[in-house]
Amino acid sequence: MQYGLMIFPTASGMPMAQLGPAAESRGFESLWVAEHSHIPASRKSPWPGGSQLPRMYFETLDPFVALTAAATTTTTLKVGTGICLVVQRDPIHTAKEVASLDQVSGGRFLFGVGGGWNIEEMNDHGTEGDGRFRLMRERIEAMKSIWQNEKAEYHGRHVDLDPLYMWPKPIQKPHPPIHVGGGFPGGARRALRYGNGWLPIAGRDDLESQMKELRQLAEAEQRDPNSLEISPFGVEADPSAIERYANAGANRIVFTLPPADADTLRPQLDRIAKAVDEVGL
Repeated sequence: MQYGLMIFPTASGMPMAQLGPAAESRGFESLWVAEHSHIPASRKSPWPGGSQLPRMYFETLDPFVALTAAATTTTTLKVGTGICLVVQRDPIHTAKEVASLDQVSGGRFLFGVGGGWNIEEMNDHGTEGDGRFRLMRERIEAMKSIWQNEKAEYHGRHVDLDPLYMWPKPIQKPHPPIHVGGGFPGGARRALRYGNGWLPIAGRDDLESQMKELRQLAEAEQRDPNSLEISPFGVEADPSAIERYANAGANRIVFTLPPADADTLRPQLDRIAKAVDEVGL
């Protein structure tokens, strides 16, 4: 079992160059960050977490900049996007950022991706809410071609790239692991189709009851269900909760940190590490 941390990195929170070593020294395997380019003032799209949208959504640093800061001050800690809003990003630029961060980190990048929930945010980037998951798949497939081929090209309904050259290539081959976020069953199905892992949300996805159907989905996609790494986000830092998700089939458990300063986060890191040690998995 691997254990990770997820945070909305902000300018007022613990600097990522400090949080990375603090996580690594306590034995955590990975550090993930969220992404929002902005939040439209209209606030028409309801936030899945409740009625009041926390300010951290407005204040999040660019994920690749934040993760670079953490990567350059650590040696073993994996760094990941949780999640990168691929539907709001140019695939060529994003492929370059992914490959660059994988190089800078020495092959420690985990590429978490998703379609997002804020329709107005997508619209500002020229993306419609309907059909965004097909767009996401095509952009990821196009990036895979860029990472794996000397002369890359891709031709889809939404993404059409004539032959091109782009370096650097990622250190990890054939590319950094792709972890697909999204609720069950859609998110899991998309992960089985073109990902290496699935990122369910604790409290929204009931992993225990979904595993049987997940195996059926894997069979329909001609995929070994054991080849899909399952990493629930937002698990409570409690030994019983950790054991429950581990027994349900999770490969990695990710705990959520608030976007707080170092004095606030260090005791929380100690508390989470203690809960993990008590479980002993």
